[in-house]
Amino acid sequence: MPPAPAAAAATYTRYDATSTQGQAMLAAYATAINAMIKLPADHPHNWFRAAFVHLMDCPHGNWWFYVWHRGFIGYWETVVRKYSGNPKFAFPYWDWTNLPRIPASMFNGVLTPVSNAYLPYTKDLATFTAFIQPAMKKFWNSLSPAQRAQLTIRGYGTFDDMWNDVSGNGVPANGAFAATAKARYLSPTNPNLDPDVAYDCTPFIVDKGLSPLKFYDATVSKSFTSSKTPSHNSAAGSFSVLEGLPHNNIHNNIGGYPAWNPGPFGYMTQFLSPADPIFFLHHSNMDRLWDVWTRKQQRLHLPILPPEPDLTTLKKEPFLFYISAGGYVGPKTAGDVLSTTVFDYEYGPGGFPPSLTLFSAPPTATRTAAPLIRGTVSGNSGTVAVPRAALQRQLGAAPELGGLTLEVTIERPEGPVRQFDVLVNAPAGTTKASAGSPYFAGTIGFFGLAMKGMHATAGATTFAVPIPPTLRALRAPAAGAASNTTLHVQLVPSHGVGEAPVLTALAVGAY
Repeated sequence: MPPAPAAAAATYTRYDATSTQGQAMLAAYATAINAMIKLPADHPHNWFRAAFVHLMDCPHGNWWFYVWHRGFIGYWETVVRKYSGNPKFAFPYWDWTNLPRIPASMFNGVLTPVSNAYLPYTKDLATFTAFIQPAMKKFWNSLSPAQRAQLTIRGYGTFDDMWNDVSGNGVPANGAFAATAKARYLSPTNPNLDPDVAYDCTPFIVDKGLSPLKFYDATVSKSFTSSKTPSHNSAAGSFSVLEGLPHNNIHNNIGGYPAWNPGPFGYMTQFLSPADPIFFLHHSNMDRLWDVWTRKQQRLHLPILPPEPDLTTLKKEPFLFYISAGGYVGPKTAGDVLSTTVFDYEYGPGGFPPSLTLFSAPPTATRTAAPLIRGTVSGNSGTVAVPRAALQRQLGAAPELGGLTLEVTIERPEGPVRQFDVLVNAPAGTTKASAGSPYFAGTIGFFGLAMKGMHATAGATTFAVPIPPTLRALRAPAAGAASNTTLHVQLVPSHGVGEAPVLTALAVGAY
């Protein structure tokens, strides 16, 4: 049998931002932004219009997170290409595993939102309101019944409901808008991700995020994507590893949480985050990791999407707010934008290379069928007994293939607090521990504040947190030791800022 023909190369390539090609793309990106910020506020290609698409429609904490952002970035990439002067333009990706700091070029000119070029539009809230609010009201009044129905689910029954999330309605921590002077927290003299956030970007965490064998599983520690919800505008139910750890916390860190507590914060901390050009590099890397996961599944002859009837449910979800080089896109569904081929792009070389073990190890019964080990909770802490056999597997197996993963379910506290450190078997009275501590298991975080229709009281949210083999609690038990090892899990506010959450459930997946 003759070999199958090689797939045709894509027209566009998304390069590593630090590569020569990536640097050329960043120069074209700056050319486009310079043109787009000067467009009238009612022009669909005005730079800030992408940020409003995200504010009004983006999903987080559900299984439409990856596909919605693929469509959003893919269509907006055609807009930037139009103004870039480069007919081959594609967004570079920022691989924060290899480079846990903002690429140096992203502090140049309009590639940072603190540039003086933004001052005529974002000097302060009054300036921004005078510039864009009339255009957004006009757009709001043109919305279709289907668009209004989706916004109602989101909690935006009126224009004022939406604008309150832009302005903060008098509460500095709540505003999605960021004045030019504080539009981004990280700077040329302070470009590095916080050590706790950088830990969430390490090869160990990324490999664990890529290890699930299903696109969606109701057990989030076994799921590549986050929770299955009634709508992409519904409140989060769970966060998978890659969304709940690196994605969310990079957003928060760049926008100044918790360093600028209680706000106002920079763009990346809130839902107008695409106003910061780094947004598209961050999300290109998230999309790249989805592509890596898909290729892993194909290599293992496993499904890349859920089975029916979930597949139909996933595909038919309407996406109604996209903008392309041709203007407003019109009604689309998730099924329309699932594949990279829709936008004819591929990812160039570079970037963190996931463990080859992920691509070669056959699925095992323990990876697919192991039940959760459930614990007990009280306040912001809980305990769970892990069988000795599971502990020995954790210490002896390739960590990327499974091991122990915590599932922590919390009630989100009211107010600006949104980021928490997960400690395991820390001494009594410990209120914080940083990456490198023998008790630190990771940092979980919500992206942005709960919007009007997504109150923290809407329900508890579960995070998947891989347990690093380096934890002191996981030291190999001595001969004759008890058959179980008890893990005491405690959630504390990152950097000691804010209120600890109520832990409503605790479990361990031992795969």
